[in-house]
Amino acid sequence: MKEKTLAFLTLFTSMGTLVCCALPALFVTLGMGAVLAGFLTKVPQLIWFSEHKIMVFGMGFVMLAIGGFLQWQVRNTSCPTDPKLMDACKTTRGWSPILYIISLGLYTIGAIFAFGSRFL
Repeated sequence: MKEKTLAFLTLFTSMGTLVCCALPALFVTLGMGAVLAGFLTKVPQLIWFSEHKIMVFGMGFVMLAIGGFLQWQVRNTSCPTDPKLMDACKTTRGWSPILYIISLGLYTIGAIFAFGSRFL
């Protein structure tokens, strides 16, 4: 149960980095700044992500690091002998690394949009 919660939080924090920086930059790049402004007037809480992006990215990094460590730690453990649990275990083992890589990709995209302009 603890690992499921951690996996969810890892994906959630990497998505938070997208909401913070990549999504607004995409809207502006595509000429949809008015859409972004309208969206932020309806959901002004999203501005908090941009104001605290260092904390958002810091928590995202910590969660991704912990998630990666836990995946590496259990990579060779055996699945249960119960057929239903064994199928679930094998399915989870197949999808878990893929979701982790997607989370890393989302985090990286968000970081490029958030902090990339400082280096250009």
